[in-house]
Amino acid sequence: MASSTGDTKDAVAQEPAVETSLAGRLSDLARELQEEEDTDALLADIVDAALALIPHVTSASISLVRGRRTVHSQAASGELPRIIDELQSALGEGPCIDAAYAERIVRVPDMQREVRWPRFAKAAADAGARSMLCFQLFVKGDNLGALNLYGEDVDVFDEESEQAGLLVASHGAVAFSDAQEISQLNQALDTRDVIGQAKGILMERFKITSQQAFQVLTRASSETNTKLRDVADHLTGSGEIPVRNRRRA
Repeated sequence: MASSTGDTKDAVAQEPAVETSLAGRLSDLARELQEEEDTDALLADIVDAALALIPHVTSASISLVRGRRTVHSQAASGELPRIIDELQSALGEGPCIDAAYAERIVRVPDMQREVRWPRFAKAAADAGARSMLCFQLFVKGDNLGALNLYGEDVDVFDEESEQAGLLVASHGAVAFSDAQEISQLNQALDTRDVIGQAKGILMERFKITSQQAFQVLTRASSETNTKLRDVADHLTGSGEIPVRNRRRA
């Protein structure tokens, strides 16, 4: 029969291995997220990582909170997260909203006994939510994001869940910020390219300079109340410059 001392040593020896495994998987996650430039795909990757790496999680989603009230469910792994986000948006209260605005981590051990959001808690429990764990992802003005985790039973989330969740959320927050910057940069580059193409068409057609071509585009933008990029896109696609509709006498 093995001694209790031996069992203790084996348990202690396993702990660093578990921590090393998590650290390695988080490192892989960081690399994967940094390589992902599509925002929607990135959000789905964060949810998948939460399901795989955080103990006791059975479903997850990311809530985007706009105007400090309206909640949109993104990358939900099932129907329950979508329902819960709809409830929070309709009632203007709930753990995802608090995690996005007020606290970095919000834990709900037992939804049926929750008193912080009376209306939401009752509706969420009736919908099937037993326990939740929410993490702040980002805050950009009035737009915020939270990572939401759901447990299949009450009191399933512990300190280990919080620590792993905080690590996943932190990696996700950095990657999401980078992806938004990349997306904005790509949009700016695309806009510059299409305006350049439109200017080239005008320069060739009317034998004018680059500056004069740009003035033609900006005047069309002003007269038609259309964004400069859209004017340029219309010209490159149709060969025509948008003109203001004139009312008939």
